[in-house]
Amino acid sequence: MDTVDARKTSPINGYPNLEQNFPPGFKIEREEDLDKYIILSIGPQHPGSGHMRIVVVVDGDIIVHADPDIGYVHRGEEKMSESRTFVQNVPHIERPVIHDSSGILYSYCLAVEELLGIQVPERGQYLRVIMAEIDRINYTLYWLAILGIFLGHSTMFMWPTADRELFVDLGDMASGQRITHAYLVPGGVRSDIPPEFKTKAFEFIDYFEKRLNEYDKIFYNNPLFRQRSEGIGILRRQDAIDFGTTGSVIRASGVDYDVRKKEPYEIYDKMHFEVSTMNSGDSFARSILPIYDLRQSIQIIRQCLKDIPEGSFRSKLPPTPKGPPGESYRRVESGRGALGHYIVSDGSPKAYRHKISAPSFRNLLVLSYLLKGARLADLPMIYWSLNIWPIEIER
Repeated sequence: MDTVDARKTSPINGYPNLEQNFPPGFKIEREEDLDKYIILSIGPQHPGSGHMRIVVVVDGDIIVHADPDIGYVHRGEEKMSESRTFVQNVPHIERPVIHDSSGILYSYCLAVEELLGIQVPERGQYLRVIMAEIDRINYTLYWLAILGIFLGHSTMFMWPTADRELFVDLGDMASGQRITHAYLVPGGVRSDIPPEFKTKAFEFIDYFEKRLNEYDKIFYNNPLFRQRSEGIGILRRQDAIDFGTTGSVIRASGVDYDVRKKEPYEIYDKMHFEVSTMNSGDSFARSILPIYDLRQSIQIIRQCLKDIPEGSFRSKLPPTPKGPPGESYRRVESGRGALGHYIVSDGSPKAYRHKISAPSFRNLLVLSYLLKGARLADLPMIYWSLNIWPIEIER
């Protein structure tokens, strides 16, 4: 590291050149403040950082600047999909969010079907919703387990991890794969559910619905968790809108928006469920809303299992389906918020252009804003309450 005297040879704003040491956007105006700040690199090797890095500048234990540093796990999903057919894309499109496989595939399939003029049989639509809600539970329990260990609550790491196995097993029964199901495909779903699926599903969701009450007792009503989350990282309603946040983040700030309600797709207009909101906009609100969502997912799964019709589960397609030139954008409500796919077709069996609108990227934009002025010990709470999955950001 350069000495203070050496830095003076290349001044910025009349003071030492600090750009080699401090993150972009952070300036020191007074030379006497040079030794006041410390730079910390959180991640990417830390498992809790989620394969990204947060560079923070602290004054004591107060964060004065935070810079999310992404780019460690970029896959190029969108570019890869331009060299594969619409059907071949299915297995790799789910990779950015493998524990919400159906969430990211749902909007992709809707966009492809709109381009190619494909109608999904009603049974296939019910099976899609069942699996989408199962994966919403899978994703949220994984997220909750990490939140628990972030805050030193090891029980809240073990409980969701164990309960999640029930829904991983359901996904395995339907698709043959525990995590990366590749279950939703253009035209419907890849396979029908086995006869014993309904019985097991009712058994699991009945158990889990009661289990959520235990989560409240041991975690959300825990005074230590309340102290570390209430009034921490407050995001006001207008700021949530201006930053373009989505999912539980914007609903925690009092904005009632859920794609399943506002822009219902397939059979969601037949489902009876509530969209939960809170007005405090703090880390507690952002952390408890996903649990409210799980209760609604249980209700949706229960309705679908009772009402699912008989019949075909997938439309028959040619090996390499294609449609006329055009473009389509469809989005769904994933476990993190609104997730969309924009696809441009030139009339061939492959996408000419493909763009994924990732909710994690939209929620990331507010991280620096909320961390500025917060204490360093509050960083894990604020960061993970934003419902960010870093690998989805990079796609």
